[in-house]
Amino acid sequence: MATTNTLKKLMASAVALTVLFGGAAAALPAKTASAAEATVTASSKASSIVALGKRYLGVRYKFGAKTGNTSSFDCSSFTQYLFRKYGVSLPRESKAQSKAGRYVSKSNLKPGDLVFFYSPIHHVGIYIGGGKVIHTYGKPGVTISSINSGWWKNHYTTARRVL
Repeated sequence: MATTNTLKKLMASAVALTVLFGGAAAALPAKTASAAEATVTASSKASSIVALGKRYLGVRYKFGAKTGNTSSFDCSSFTQYLFRKYGVSLPRESKAQSKAGRYVSKSNLKPGDLVFFYSPIHHVGIYIGGGKVIHTYGKPGVTISSINSGWWKNHYTTARRVL
């Protein structure tokens, strides 16, 4: 009897140690995978937001356009609409959007970052990579512009990462 009890205790201890150490070892890669997964998720959301934004190229600009209306946009209703489609809530106005997320320098921009113009801020667009931003204003409506030349370079103010 003593041997059977001892054997049962040893087996129970072995199972407990396996669960304890096996579970701990298994948890470490899962944590690393979660961080990598978050980066992939942000990157894929950014790609999706940019792709959706490009579908609206040429849609007319209308100051004060109602959020959710896709027949016209102003700059902040455009960004708010696109980000909302992918589960990111942004304030309605560009000045308020410029306080969302976290600051990112111009040299560290990634696709999906919000970029802001003027001082005080009253224009927003979405960085799409390659020094370009998708946004909407005036006659062209939704368009793509370079932030590294001309008017947009001279009026660039800041950027925020919300993904």
